Amino acid sequence: MQAPSLGGVSVPRGNGETVVRLRQGASLNDFADKIDANPASLVTVLFHLGEMATATQSLDEATFGVLGEELGYKIEMVSAEEEDRELLGSFDIDLDAELEAESDEDLAARPPVVTVMGHVDHGKTKLLDAIRSTDVVAGEAGGITQHIGAYQVRTEHEGLDRAITFIDTPGHEAFTAMRARGAQVTDIAILVVAADDGVMPQTIEALNHAQAANVPIVVAVNKVDKEGANPAKIRQQLTEYNLVAEEYGGDTMFVDVSAKQRMGIDDLLSAVLLTADAALDLRANPDKDARGVAIEANLDRGRGAVATVLVQSGTLHVGDAIVTGTAHGRVRAMFDEHGNAVDAAEPARPVQVLGLSSVPSAGDTFLVAPDERTARQIAEKREAAERAALLAKRRKRISLEDFTKALEQGKVETLNLVIKGDVSGAVEALEDSLLKIDVGDEVQLRVIHRGVGAITQNDVNLATVDNAVIIGFNVKFGERVEDLADREGVEVKFYSVIYQAIEDVEAALKGMLKPEYEEVQLGTAEIRQVFRSSKFGNIAGSIIRSGTIRRNSKARVLRNGTVVGDNLSIESLRREKDDVTEVREGFECGIGLGAYNDITEGDVIETFEMREKPRV
Repeated sequence: MQAPSLGGVSVPRGNGETVVRLRQGASLNDFADKIDANPASLVTVLFHLGEMATATQSLDEATFGVLGEELGYKIEMVSAEEEDRELLGSFDIDLDAELEAESDEDLAARPPVVTVMGHVDHGKTKLLDAIRSTDVVAGEAGGITQHIGAYQVRTEHEGLDRAITFIDTPGHEAFTAMRARGAQVTDIAILVVAADDGVMPQTIEALNHAQAANVPIVVAVNKVDKEGANPAKIRQQLTEYNLVAEEYGGDTMFVDVSAKQRMGIDDLLSAVLLTADAALDLRANPDKDARGVAIEANLDRGRGAVATVLVQSGTLHVGDAIVTGTAHGRVRAMFDEHGNAVDAAEPARPVQVLGLSSVPSAGDTFLVAPDERTARQIAEKREAAERAALLAKRRKRISLEDFTKALEQGKVETLNLVIKGDVSGAVEALEDSLLKIDVGDEVQLRVIHRGVGAITQNDVNLATVDNAVIIGFNVKFGERVEDLADREGVEVKFYSVIYQAIEDVEAALKGMLKPEYEEVQLGTAEIRQVFRSSKFGNIAGSIIRSGTIRRNSKARVLRNGTVVGDNLSIESLRREKDDVTEVREGFECGIGLGAYNDITEGDVIETFEMREKPRV
């Protein structure tokens, strides 16, 4: 209904329960469209509420909240993912409905997608080369494998010819960058550990990333042919990080390999397939429009924008109109890792795609649109939404000071930390000290990653995904990392004294707990004689038995150990003929309890105060 609002303008009003959903970075124009109002009227209403904004300006959630409350609407800000779903829904593309509509008959088995991670110099690249060289198809083709960011190998497993897709990326950095963009690409992680070197800082970092993504892990113990190799020690070390080998009664498969000597490669591939079959249900529907993820992309001088995409469901054909992130186009050509032209790519198949209008980001999802015009419109709307969200400048994630507020709103259950230090001993000491902080069951602390060295882009990506605060101990930002942290709104705290870090984190955890109060007794006085006064009421002539009696302090009256008067106050306090503020133990005084007159000789006046109970 139309009703006059502030400033005499007419605006459709809600009933106080009407919900209006707006995207991040929305403007008054967007709000006006939702409630069928004139944007100029909303500008006027907002002006009278003390906020100045144009109709096209991107506004934050708080401003919309004030405006919505005034007009009788509940404002809900949708996340980027929800917003994207709604955008696709406006083009009659419903990804969730597609999945729900699929029956078991529609689904076919697909190859597992594997990422290889581990410490530098532990042989990740050599292992990938060894796996590639054992691929029978590559051997038969005799071609040189191109670097397209992903490739598929085939191996015989239990009498069947099986395929495995490998994401050929620089370890966990790209893995986490994709997670930061909401792309869950990897099914299984292979953790490479050198048998002669043991568990190193980056090994732990890679392990933390895989565990944070809840991905099954297969451990490849590399360099077992080298002198001084001790595979048993690796198994023992990794038990500390919840990776227990099958031979020790755990459920993690450990495979001894030598990438240089091409030893154990078949066993490793078998372990991957066994883990996939046991722990995962890897199936997808190949008979529909393709959906997937862009793994990497670059601008080629001769071919334009070239993207390596991994098809996750459906089948991608040459000629399909696709949109990935803010890039769109028609698939002009597709190539596999051997440079061969491909007409169709089925689930878990990585291919290079030519024909996009611009270079997408790693981790952008792609989908096939009904036609090229629709693909362009989706890409343009995504780009506009991204720009508006950036203008709203509301991407600040969380700080130690904001932790209380976030918890009250139900946004945070734990305080996640990423710890980086100059030496591993200091990092371990800091982590141990922080984990010993106990503030009860209401909140908890979780260290999602710790490492040695400067704060890297990877640390910021991980903090972005898991809403974490980064603590740097005697280290600083790596190159170009500070800008990324600012852009993503990740808080980074630097310390050189371990106790300061502990105090800050403890204060953050305690700060969001509701305060607890306890009663502290100040003093007691025994009434020796009661004086009647028409002006002041009954005055208790008393002697102080313990502590101190202060004027204006809270009080109660006890008779034979029973409370007969509570929630009282010491209104007046006199010693001889003088008004005093306090009287100490052993002295006599006159006490007035205001309007409360039910006192007799022998009663005890007890004074107390409520103090906030310190958290221990």
